[in-house]
Amino acid sequence: MQPSRRLALALAAATLAALSSAGAFAQAKIKVAAIYTVPVEQQWVSRIDKALKAAVARGEIEYVFSENVTNADYERVMRGYAEGGNTLIVGEAFAVEAAARKVAKDYPKVSFLLGSSGKPQAPNFGVFDNFIQEPAYLSGMIAGGMTKSGKIGMVGGYPIPEVNRLMNAFMAGAKETNPKVEFMVSFINSWFDPPKAKEAAFAMIDKGADVMYAERFGVSDAAKEKGKLAIGNVINTQDKYPDTVVASALWNMEPTIDLAIKSVKAGKFEAREYGEYSMMKHKGSELSALGTFAKKVPADVVAKMEAKQKAILAGSFTVPVDDSQPKPTAK
Repeated sequence: MQPSRRLALALAAATLAALSSAGAFAQAKIKVAAIYTVPVEQQWVSRIDKALKAAVARGEIEYVFSENVTNADYERVMRGYAEGGNTLIVGEAFAVEAAARKVAKDYPKVSFLLGSSGKPQAPNFGVFDNFIQEPAYLSGMIAGGMTKSGKIGMVGGYPIPEVNRLMNAFMAGAKETNPKVEFMVSFINSWFDPPKAKEAAFAMIDKGADVMYAERFGVSDAAKEKGKLAIGNVINTQDKYPDTVVASALWNMEPTIDLAIKSVKAGKFEAREYGEYSMMKHKGSELSALGTFAKKVPADVVAKMEAKQKAILAGSFTVPVDDSQPKPTAK
């Protein structure tokens, strides 16, 4: 064989190997782990889980998670995932900020994306939150137009910024369509206690509330049993309560999760605030379709809500972020 031909074949083989290697690298899945302090079906973490499973379905990641992790055990579980070769760790650090940030510091080559009220921590600790106050405002407009008693009950988990901002936005929206509306406000001091939330809702209904803001599981069950209405939060449960849940403010974690995965794959993950990707302009949140209530909500209320939605998306109206604890106004 001529030397030139041998050289050509060698170059071709080298090129093919390089292309194959590049293709394998491009297709390589990153390992992602998530840590949840509540059951994975709880509405807040279920949205994170849904977005990660979508990435699994696309073949982009390998995904494992732990649920019902206690605060005392959170650091141990996080370290285990960091040691186990996961390049992205997702979760909620609200009650374990110090421990989570300590772990991130010890594993600078691992990217961390945690739900947090705090600031990002360079170089590898990004934070996010459920900034879905925009659809919460729109759902409040619907609620204000649907109440006949003029009293709305609101049951939340804890009076912390992540809950307060949604309740305040909902209340502001309700006042836009019904300036005289009154609110009952209660917190059950738990992220997952449907029976307790249900009892709190029953108490408000007994005092005249005919529309319930279901920030927690259990509230819609109470509304259904009493023949009242409910507004959902984070997920759409109208399929389970077709005659009860009028609309819901939905949280879509896909924009946040997809950006984090893309950044990790490119080696460009940043310790930044990812909260903006939960807003409507990034499709991180939306008001659910009225569905079974499409013909039951007054047309003028729907028109006002749709006009406000257009204004939000156009940037001509901004829903304030009010993290202060909402106060009851009902007598």
